[in-house]
Formats: sequence, C-alpha cells, structure tokens
Amino acid sequence: MKRTHAAVCGTALLCASHAYAQSSVTLYGIIDEGVQFISNNKNVVNGRNVGGRQFNLDSTNGINGSRWGLKGSEDLGGGLAAIFQLESGVNLNNGQLGQGGAEFGRQAYVGLASNRFGAITLGRQYDSVFYMVQPVTTMGYYGSALFSHPGDLDNLNNSLRVNNSIRYTSVKYRGLTVMGEWSLGGQPGNFTGGSGYNAGVSYANGSLALAAAYEYFKNPTGATGSTGFFTGNPNGATQLSGVLNSGYTTASSYQVITGGATYTIGGLLIGAAYSNVEYGNITALRGNSARFNTGEVGIKYQFTPSFYAGIGYEYTKGNAVGNGVGGTVGNQHFNQLGVMADYFVSKRTDFYAAATLQKASGISSTGGAAVANIGNIGDSSNSRQAYVRLAIRTRF
Repeated sequence: MKRTHAAVCGTALLCASHAYAQSSVTLYGIIDEGVQFISNNKNVVNGRNVGGRQFNLDSTNGINGSRWGLKGSEDLGGGLAAIFQLESGVNLNNGQLGQGGAEFGRQAYVGLASNRFGAITLGRQYDSVFYMVQPVTTMGYYGSALFSHPGDLDNLNNSLRVNNSIRYTSVKYRGLTVMGEWSLGGQPGNFTGGSGYNAGVSYANGSLALAAAYEYFKNPTGATGSTGFFTGNPNGATQLSGVLNSGYTTASSYQVITGGATYTIGGLLIGAAYSNVEYGNITALRGNSARFNTGEVGIKYQFTPSFYAGIGYEYTKGNAVGNGVGGTVGNQHFNQLGVMADYFVSKRTDFYAAATLQKASGISSTGGAAVANIGNIGDSSNSRQAYVRLAIRTRF
C-alpha cells in the first residue's frame, strides 16, 4: 500500500511531451516520514481483537510513499528517445523494500518517446485511473493518502499497479492528453485470463481541468505472484485488505469508471469527482457482484507560494447485486471528512499535517455490520475510524 503523487511520478507523460537534446540518467528519491495516530485498527489474534488505538512512525502512507529510483533517456535523433524508469519503495523504519518486497515494486518500465507522437512503455506501470483522474481528486491536489476513498476500492490511491503492461501516452495537444494500457494475461487453456485494459483522457485549459478513465480486468486474482491485478506482489499475496475488499479477491472481474474536474480562481481550487466500482461474480458472495459509488468535493486554498490548506468530503454507497443465490446483499454507507495543511520551508523540504474521520453505517455485502476503513490502512473493529498524521518530507 505504497503511495505516490501524480506530479512526481508522471514521468511517462513528461517523456512524451519533451524533446531530448542529450542522453541522461537521474538518481532521485523522496523521504516522507511521519508520526501517525489511528483511533481503531482491527487485528484479531486467537479470536481476540488486539488492535485498537495505534501510534507509530510511518513512511509509506503520506503524500508520497518513501522511495528511490533511476530514470533516464537516450536521444535517438529526430525527436525520438529511449526512456526507462526503475523505482523502489522503501520502509524507512525497518529498511525493507515496499510493495511486498519487490525490488522495483513501484514501477519498472522501458520504452520509446516521441515529441510528436507520444510514448510507448512496457513493464510494471500505473494505470490511467492514476495518471488521468487522480490529479483532479482530493487525493491528487492535496497529495495525502488520508483523502483516498474507503478501502481504495477504485485504485485512485494506486494501491495496485499493472504488471506485464503496454501503455501508450499521447503528447498534450491543445490541453488534451489520452492514454491507453493493456495488461497481457494468458493462462493455460485461457489466453485472456488475468488480462486487463484501461484508458483515460484529461483536458486542461486555463483554470479548468477535466479527466475521466475506465478500467477492466478479467480474473484479477492471479494464481501466482505478480500476475493478475490484485496479486501484484512477487510473493503472490493480494494487496487488498479488510472486509471492504478482501472477499472480493474471488471476483471474476474488476471494473472502474471514474471522472473529475477542478476549477481554479486565484489561490482557490474547487474540485469534484465520482467513481463507480464493480467486482463481478464473486465466489465468496454466491456469485453476486459488489458495486460501490463514491462522490467527493474539495476546496484547497494557496495562502502563499509556500503554504496551502484544504478540506474534502467523500460519500460512498455499496451493495452486492447479481444473479447469485441471495439476490441483493448489504447496504453500506461511508461518510468521510478530511483536512490538511502543508508548509514548504525550502524547495525540497516541507512539513504537513492531515486528519481524516470516517463513519460507516449499514450492512456490508458479507452480511455483517459495515466497518470503517480509511484508504486501505485496514478495517476498524467498529463503524468509526480517525487517522492523524504529522510528517516531514524531503526530496533528492
């Protein structure tokens, strides 16, 4: 569950829209370390919840998950360049690799970029939901994972990456950028098993920014590590957790439709976004499909070039509907409010504070009482969860 930000990691987009005068290789990194408090985090051992309130140091759930990487380009002439990026997540507090221990689990790709036609890249990459839509959501323009939707069901907080993928990103033309990505599947006797695709579009003109994306994955849980979409770690473990989505790893399909917009007036930014998520034909729910609809609004104000603050509200409704035995299952609701302030003491270093409160109600699709889960940090043992983070971030 490692975090990132579109402004930092949009290397493919940048490569697609710039000419290359010379070859280069860049070593870079971000350290984002904070003290955080979680009011209630469920952890059942021998039938007893030993979770409860938690204070801890964390370097993976801030504005940017801590990481280091290499990126580079080689000028091939005629406005064409060979590009690559290798990026590894780092848990600052124990020195371990992120993303389940993958050496370059954040992203790892190589490709060609043209300043006329765009970029084609191959490898482990982010999807169009992240690149196109995240920047116009509270998760994008505040930058903090504390604004991600319950359970990160729509992947707008990029809990999951796309393995074995081929991605095309256009150059920006009169404010318009398009992207398409295909993840190659292939299972014995089922060529399309574990495959998926996504596409997105964004438009920016003056004060207005618009974006939309669609994603579909067939059999998203792979039989082995680094296959499918849900099993993105090399050890094969799913990156989904909690009542909100752990049972949905048995789904035969995963679909996201999302879009958003922002409008800026001086230092004031106003945004709104929506997502629709469906986990299809879930074995654990007797063949039913789980559906979630989320709407959000946010306001951000840039008081000075070095200081901004904002507030965001999100509402999610979920239930399971389908042809399976049992018909409609569950009727859960999530209300979430978050606030944040960020102050830059230099071009490289800033201090920030963020807090989120979530309230769940109704019955989950598993048949039990709905429980809170901010982002994908894990279920609360009840319907409420609060999350506070005080952090320092620096770049190199």
